[in-house]
Amino acid sequence: MIRRAFLSEALGSLILFATVIGSGIMAERLASGNVAVALLGNTLATGAILFVLITMLGPVSGAHLNPVVTLVMRLRGHVSTKVGIGYAIAQLVGGILGVWLAHLMFDVPMLQLSHKIRTGPGQWTGEAVATFGLIMTILGTAKMRPESLPASVALYITAAYWFTSSTSFANPAITIARSLSGSFAGIAPACVPGFIVVQIVGALAGHFATDLLFTEKLKATI
Repeated sequence: MIRRAFLSEALGSLILFATVIGSGIMAERLASGNVAVALLGNTLATGAILFVLITMLGPVSGAHLNPVVTLVMRLRGHVSTKVGIGYAIAQLVGGILGVWLAHLMFDVPMLQLSHKIRTGPGQWTGEAVATFGLIMTILGTAKMRPESLPASVALYITAAYWFTSSTSFANPAITIARSLSGSFAGIAPACVPGFIVVQIVGALAGHFATDLLFTEKLKATI
């Protein structure tokens, strides 16, 4: 059962990251230089695949697909430390393979690094907000309307692509993996540590805020 969960996290991350990178390449090629149109294509593909993956893999592994989600689930006692570490490794390895798969599909060099600079207070704030909102969305929806979880997460990320200055990475594994792609969705390796730090801060803030907002008493009165 644990092996199946690890495989679920690896395969899910592979598909998710391949979608982010692949749709970014496709969108950039078809948008004729219109960055807004390219971002829209990238957004719609990412939101759609998130809905599919969470619906399909949620019963197998919880469909974390994200180390900070796994971190929060560990803090809340839903997974053990050993399983959490295994999930994070599976997410990163599967995700990197997904990036390489996208490169292979679009006939670009598999091994590359991004040169896209994403840094500064504005983008760091955007990443913290994006990750805070993602954790709130997951925990809040799971508590109040669990049947709506796949749609809630997919729609939140779709929105966060546009309302955050960073276009909502909100995931340390995908941040690392996107540094290995010189495509539209890439991030320069030097910018990765700053993003990961604020993602962790945002995730922890979302974890604590959820306990303040979604209480059993509130649930009973709605």
